[in-house]
Amino acid sequence: MILKILLPAQVFMEKTGVQRIVAETGEGSFGLLPQRLDCVAALVPGILGYATQDAGMQYLAVDEGVLVKTGAQVLVSVRRAIAGTDLEQLHEAVKREFLTLHGQEQEVRSAVARMEGGFIRRLAEFEHAR
Repeated sequence: MILKILLPAQVFMEKTGVQRIVAETGEGSFGLLPQRLDCVAALVPGILGYATQDAGMQYLAVDEGVLVKTGAQVLVSVRRAIAGTDLEQLHEAVKREFLTLHGQEQEVRSAVARMEGGFIRRLAEFEHAR
């Protein structure tokens, strides 16, 4: 298989000769082999593993995103990715960088939603007063 990791502004990595892939979704981990039917999966922040004949099993810490398998090509589109050799360090990176940031993003989105709601309410009041 050909595995391509896409970030918003660049191609993070492209590997050929991938024999298997293990990814994490909200439902749990699942594996991909070359003969598997085409599929799409929503990824959660976690560890993505892939095996090649030359290098064995390799790991990436990935943020949430989407995995699409079509034929022999597997595209993984995520916000951020970190390559590493130590699985423990990658797990810590997921906890530290990806999951913490999601909490901050949720707070910002909540604040923006409150501001938008207030703006719409005032606009409706203004229109009603006319």
